[in-house]
Amino acid sequence: MGRSRGSRTSKVHAAVGQKGRPIRLAISGGHVHDSKLMPDFLDWEVPPLAIVADKVYSSHKIREAIADEGALAVIPSKSNTKKQIPHDKNLYAMRNIVERFFCKMKDMRRLATRFEKKGANFLNMIFLFSIRCWIS
Repeated sequence: MGRSRGSRTSKVHAAVGQKGRPIRLAISGGHVHDSKLMPDFLDWEVPPLAIVADKVYSSHKIREAIADEGALAVIPSKSNTKKQIPHDKNLYAMRNIVERFFCKMKDMRRLATRFEKKGANFLNMIFLFSIRCWIS
C-alpha cells in the first residue's frame, strides 16, 4: 500500500453502526492522513443523527461537511486548538463501539498479522470479517 518510515503500511478506516456492525470500510496507505478519507464516509442515503469521531478529524472543513449532511459532529477539539469546540461527552463515550470493532477484527489472526500482501485481498478479508459481524 503505502510507505511510512521505510516499511509498507496500511490503515483500515471504518464507519460502524450502534450495534458494532460495519457500514463503510476502506483502506489507505500508512502515509495518508485519516481525514483525507472522511468525505467518502459522509455520503449517506439516510444521514445518521450524530457522527462520533476521534480528534484526528477535528477540523472546520469536516465539521461543516457533517453539518451539511444534517448530522451532529461529536468530535473533541485538539489540545492545540485556540478555540475549543464543546462536544457531548456522553455521545463521545459511544466511540468505544468502533474501538471494539477493531479489537474483534484483530482477533482474526489473518487480519492482525496481515498475511495478505495486496491491498485488494486484504480489503476482501476485512469484508469477510464484516459479513461475520453482520451474521452474528
